Amino acid sequence: MSKTNKFLQSLLRPFSTRQGREAKRDEEDLEAIAAKEKKVFQYETLVTATRNFNPKHKLGEGGFGPVYKGRLEDGREVAVKRLGRGSRQGVKEFTNEAMLLSRVQHKNVVNLYGYCTHGDHKLLVYEYVPNESLDKLLFSQEGNKRKELDWKRRYDVMVGVARGLLYLHEDAHTPIIHRDIKASNILLDDRWTPKIADFGMARLFHEDLTHVNTRVAGTNGYMAPEYVMHGSLSTKADVFSFGVLVLELISGQKNSSFIPQSDAQCLLEWAWKLHRRGQSLEMMDVSLRNSAIVDQVTMCVHIGLLCTQSDPKLRPDMKRVVVILSKKPSALEEPMRPGIPGSRYRRRAQGTSYTTGESSSSTSANASRSNYNNTATMSTSPSTSTFASSSNANTSTHTRNSRPPSNVRSHTSLE
Repeated sequence: MSKTNKFLQSLLRPFSTRQGREAKRDEEDLEAIAAKEKKVFQYETLVTATRNFNPKHKLGEGGFGPVYKGRLEDGREVAVKRLGRGSRQGVKEFTNEAMLLSRVQHKNVVNLYGYCTHGDHKLLVYEYVPNESLDKLLFSQEGNKRKELDWKRRYDVMVGVARGLLYLHEDAHTPIIHRDIKASNILLDDRWTPKIADFGMARLFHEDLTHVNTRVAGTNGYMAPEYVMHGSLSTKADVFSFGVLVLELISGQKNSSFIPQSDAQCLLEWAWKLHRRGQSLEMMDVSLRNSAIVDQVTMCVHIGLLCTQSDPKLRPDMKRVVVILSKKPSALEEPMRPGIPGSRYRRRAQGTSYTTGESSSSTSANASRSNYNNTATMSTSPSTSTFASSSNANTSTHTRNSRPPSNVRSHTSLE
């Protein structure tokens, strides 16, 4: 071995040793939590549940590994995410997700039944969510699929995701920042209840902190500018992502593949300019003509813009968002310009690199028919791509109307 190689190894050894200690400590913490919460599965139980991981039961596969549908002895249907061998980043995400979700229980957060480690095998066991993930319906070019998401269902998704985030930020055992809120990480059950999924990149956030500086990992088009450019992470990063999701639900357009307009190059800019001109309804998805409630649509555009403001201090917290969505306020403050990377924040965080990948949930049905988007994951470590349950790379064409159609309903108050 050359002197140069020996020197490099001597430099890297402390880092690899520290990472090894951290990984071992995380696994020990996970075992302690799982034992207390009784969430450990025997490997043989999961082999039986999935019929020896029968290919016919395979829901899909991504960077994390394959996902199988199964049925436990007690009759519960499950989705079993199996870590692919040789995935270092996957091991970290596996441990992270298992630890965070072991103590989380909320109807708007996907339920982790437990986990299993057996030799080289590492598996996560979730509730099986029979409906498709939100992005497969919202961004589908099939008219019938889009029509399934009428205004009431879209509004209910906004309310449900907001409540799920409020729980994670303020009511969980330790506050959690998801870091990757987007349409493909929202699953819909058989009652159309939205469930936040994929916690591989989530972070614990202690209440006495205002923000932390961390490596940047997430999906392009949903990440807050202060996080993208400076690695500054707080719960307001999730608020920003939620705001983007709200505007996507209203418009039916995906922010990361937005169809440019004459005066706007991205969804946030378009929404802001229309709002300032008093023309928010022009961005409404045409498939909502027969079901939309004008006052609610206008209010939700306003909420989306408040959540995506450039300055994180100006964004509302999720408690206020839930209150606004639950009961129409008398007045809302005017939003400042949305945070669009490249406008106010012009410098990218040092050491940040771009890789392609889609980190989404493993528990959606019909995942085997999913397409993959070339969305950007920003990270200082290797790609954190996991199984993409249902992204559709094509965004449907949006038709603009100069005024709301006559058959769109108007309410003066929210129920």
